[in-house]
Amino acid sequence: MRVVVVGDVGLDIVARHENPIVHGGDTRAAVAVTGGGAGANTALWLRDQGADPTLVARVGDDAGGRLLRSELEAAGVHCEFAVDPDTATCCVVVLVDAEGQRTMLPDRGANKRFRPDDIPATALEGADHLHLSGYVLLDPSSRAGGLEALTEAKRRGLTTSVDPQAAALLTDPQAFLADVQGVDLLLPNADELRALTGSQAPEAARRLLDSVGAVAVTFGLEGAAWVDDDGIVTAPAEPVQCVDSTGAGDAFDAGVIIAWLQGESPRAALAHGAALGARAVSRVGAQP
Repeated sequence: MRVVVVGDVGLDIVARHENPIVHGGDTRAAVAVTGGGAGANTALWLRDQGADPTLVARVGDDAGGRLLRSELEAAGVHCEFAVDPDTATCCVVVLVDAEGQRTMLPDRGANKRFRPDDIPATALEGADHLHLSGYVLLDPSSRAGGLEALTEAKRRGLTTSVDPQAAALLTDPQAFLADVQGVDLLLPNADELRALTGSQAPEAARRLLDSVGAVAVTFGLEGAAWVDDDGIVTAPAEPVQCVDSTGAGDAFDAGVIIAWLQGESPRAALAHGAALGARAVSRVGAQP
């Protein structure tokens, strides 16, 4: 099964601190450098589940970009990367507290310069599905590239999915919903659902069905819900110790997408997403 993922790829600097951060002082932390970026995370989780993913992204002409390509290709992800000669590869500082909750300081770098001609004509050939990270749409400088990816996928008859990614960036929900009009599956978390509808209740997702075919929304420890014209289906979260919540949504996306594409029921798709999300939070880093 061929899935094309359009989204960010970058380096994550993950700093885990047991004590509160001291402003203007020192706070001891365990620091790791890992691969990251919502697009790369989802592509790797899809590969972990047996899909044949292609990642379309933009990186800098630097050591970080070359390292990320090498590691992704070694893991079985096909990389269609545009190389930006003027802007560095994305880097994100991730602060993870004692409860495993993360605060992110992102620099999208070359990703913010993603544009329509960064999508090779061959990237979507023979593909079954296109998944788009909402970061691409929510940054005005890369929005045109995201819209082009969705337009080309629909022209070729691919199914499509979008993760809104960031509630804080959903400042114009109507504009975002216009951008994702006709998408088959929207994958928000509870905060993003509230940004789009004004409510975190699963029933609020019904308001999105004028724009998208179905909604799979995550509620953290309270599980997830699938909402479409047939009604609302829910599934529980898997109990697991949270070490690092970074990338849990990207893993959930991959689990839901792969099960849905294989014809599983909404409840089974949610359960598959929850299982991958639980794996993601049980270890440091956003990738399998």
